[in-house]
Amino acid sequence: MTRKFEITDVRGGAALTVRVVTQSETTEIASIQDGILRIRLIAQEAGDAAANAELIGFLAAKLEVSMDKVQIVAGEGGREKLITIEGLSVEHVNQLLGS
Repeated sequence: MTRKFEITDVRGGAALTVRVVTQSETTEIASIQDGILRIRLIAQEAGDAAANAELIGFLAAKLEVSMDKVQIVAGEGGREKLITIEGLSVEHVNQLLGS
């Protein structure tokens, strides 16, 4: 199944789907593939607390918000995660992520 990458409006912000790829040399946006934003993380395991913290910190920095505005609402223990960003519009998220 192919899904279109889409950042959607949610109450008070935006939401997007992210797939993390671990054990990378750097933390960075890798691509938009199969409808999902792929992000490379230095962390060893996709579902552990260190990977989730790295992901939240990276997205908060890219989106210019505090870490408490970025939340993993689904998929915390896996590679594919649903992320919400409080206080940003879809347009602003698109602009900051360059999507």
